[in-house]
Amino acid sequence: MKNTKKVATVLLGGFFLMLSACKQGPKKEEPTEPKVAETQERVDPPEGIISLEESKSLYENYTKNRLDIIQQYEAERSPEKFEAARFSSFSYADIKQYMDYIEQEAKTAQVDISSLRFYFANYPDKTNFPDGKKVVHPRQNSIFIVPTMKTDDGEYGFYIGEDGKARLIKNAVGQTAVGSTAKDGNRSYASFAPNFASSTMLQGGKSLNLNHSNSGPPPDGDF
Repeated sequence: MKNTKKVATVLLGGFFLMLSACKQGPKKEEPTEPKVAETQERVDPPEGIISLEESKSLYENYTKNRLDIIQQYEAERSPEKFEAARFSSFSYADIKQYMDYIEQEAKTAQVDISSLRFYFANYPDKTNFPDGKKVVHPRQNSIFIVPTMKTDDGEYGFYIGEDGKARLIKNAVGQTAVGSTAKDGNRSYASFAPNFASSTMLQGGKSLNLNHSNSGPPPDGDF
């Protein structure tokens, strides 16, 4: 009899506990602290950043001192209508891929990229380049980018040789003097630029030079 009363008491107590829990409803989850977004360190602007006013001035100087000369030269060269390019552009994604690529190749070759050299260039008045690729903008000015490395005697553009090591472009393609001839017959050299005509010397090597940008007159509204 006593055991029966104890069982009844336990069951009754359990019933009341269940009833109390039902009245209170499901237990609410404790509020969690909102996640604080990771703050990215701010990047200072490089020293080369210029104002819109200075950009406009540089653009107008090119218009005044270079554009008419190019237009006149091209008009004498061919009767076809020609409009000089005012910019070259690469997509942001292509530039990021290019940076990742040359950093990868430089790391493998165990050299440091010192700078990126932007060469002025001019597309040929032909249908195709020597490698068979189409010339999209014949006669137009352009640029191509060359990564450089420092050596004991200077800073030079480089490519990756067959052995996977960094090789200087100047030793592969030679140099072409750019300048004018003085009255006494001695050539006055304004600068030296690599002569890429002898590209067969690069067979088996790997160029890191970037070209084939989009170029043309400025979009409406720019400067």
